[in-house]
Amino acid sequence: MKNYLKSMSSLKLLVLISLWVAPLVPQPTAPVQLSGGVARGTVAPDGTYLQYFGIPYATVTHRFQEARPNPKWEGEFNAHNEHIRCNQRFFNRIMGVEDCLTVNVYTPMETSGQGLPVMVFIHGGGFRDGSGSPFIYGPKFLVKHGIILVTVNYRVEVLGFLCLGIEEAPGNVGLKDQVQALQWVKRNIRAFGGDPDNVTIFGESAGAASVSYHLVSPMSKGLFNKAIMQSGSSLAPWALQFEPLETASRLAQEMGHTTRDPLEIHKLFSNMTAEDLLSYRVPRQEGDIVQSQNIFVPCIEKKIHRVKQFLPDSPYNLIKGGKYNKVPVIIGFNNAEGLYFAGKENETTLANLDLFNALPRDLTFPSDKEKMETAEKVRELYMGDEKFTKEISSLEKLARYEGDVGITYPVVATIDLLLRTLDKAVYAYKFSYDGLLNFSKFAFGFRKTPGATHADEIFYLFSSLTLNGHLEKNFIEKFTTLWTNFAKYGDPTPSSSLISPRWEPAEAQSPQVYVIDKESSVAPVWDDQGLLFWNQTYSMYRRTQ
Repeated sequence: MKNYLKSMSSLKLLVLISLWVAPLVPQPTAPVQLSGGVARGTVAPDGTYLQYFGIPYATVTHRFQEARPNPKWEGEFNAHNEHIRCNQRFFNRIMGVEDCLTVNVYTPMETSGQGLPVMVFIHGGGFRDGSGSPFIYGPKFLVKHGIILVTVNYRVEVLGFLCLGIEEAPGNVGLKDQVQALQWVKRNIRAFGGDPDNVTIFGESAGAASVSYHLVSPMSKGLFNKAIMQSGSSLAPWALQFEPLETASRLAQEMGHTTRDPLEIHKLFSNMTAEDLLSYRVPRQEGDIVQSQNIFVPCIEKKIHRVKQFLPDSPYNLIKGGKYNKVPVIIGFNNAEGLYFAGKENETTLANLDLFNALPRDLTFPSDKEKMETAEKVRELYMGDEKFTKEISSLEKLARYEGDVGITYPVVATIDLLLRTLDKAVYAYKFSYDGLLNFSKFAFGFRKTPGATHADEIFYLFSSLTLNGHLEKNFIEKFTTLWTNFAKYGDPTPSSSLISPRWEPAEAQSPQVYVIDKESSVAPVWDDQGLLFWNQTYSMYRRTQ
């Protein structure tokens, strides 16, 4: 009897342990047939969605060139393991792999055989770093609304945006990676229950600039049906390299090679490991701001035989001329964008900061005299008599400058151009919510400064593995409803929506932004002295080629 009771006790203990451990063991999904072969993912740990990690959508076979599409595999692909990155600098370390072109796919538990709306997210990172990892870009908040989420890896920095104007390195392969990801979604998303004819692309910062580039690229035509641009535009001064051969030659010079020959530069960069190549950096010009360090970014491509041209002209010229892919858009900015950038400056960069050298690189002046006059106006407008220091009051003033030139004005200028040339709805917004998940603002030391800085909205859209979304449950529900309603209906507040006030499309005559806050409201786009100043300045000095 004692042995029987002992065995029963052991059995109960085993059952209890198995019940506790079972949720920690990944539960496989049913297999899905994709263009590359059969794949199987897992059920999310909380059982609310299905997840498929690291599915290859293209293969990098030649550095600096377009990848080979639609890779195949034998047997069953195990889409359980996360996560690889494309080669990049990450927290002062060089990490990642070159053959890194993968997508993550997240679907609701039940798709009911219906074609669900698809949202494809393109990560930010200044075209220098980042990935589609669920560590930041988790799906839980969005997928619960009945959409399918896809996140994308693409090549970054010199490996993604070396632009030598030759067949071996034509430029923009990072953006061409994104095109191939969208083509993969078109081919395969039905297997996950998605509708290939209802695809919304969205991104933040460089991801938003990427979305903006897809609007103007002939290679992206027909691959998406709606677009959302969060705090970024292809019109931003950091988002286009005007002299790509000069940029590449400066990097070669850091390696001890003085040359402007594109074939020599290509040979030099090709014969290095990715780790060695990324270990060299072009130093920031003395006196310039942190955004100027984004130098390997998209370029206007030369026409090259047998090479597809992603960007044939400047985004400004293409949008102004109405030569772009016309779909409904959401586009906007955060009300304190620059805190993120000012917080990255250090004692040395602040001591050397010179507004003459820190003016946006997409301005061109006929004389140093006019450039100096503009720099003086900028100082009066933003800094007054205050010096650049690490004092909060000084950083907040610098933040207004860095936010306006890098994000807010380029976004507003894009809104203005779209309203003149786009015959679809343009939903403009200003994100102003100041809550417990404004992680970017807190991380850079501005806990007591009101507003939302660059990337603060990310943590209300995505279920980051590091932050507790339950802290802001009501606002997350509201914000994600706006985004997913747009993906479903092309309208963030359709007639069935309980969110008020209604978000109306902006109008060209007197454009307004929808202020996204605890209590939303409406405000004029052109309500800021800084924006009016930059609009006048760019009307005189904008560089477009």
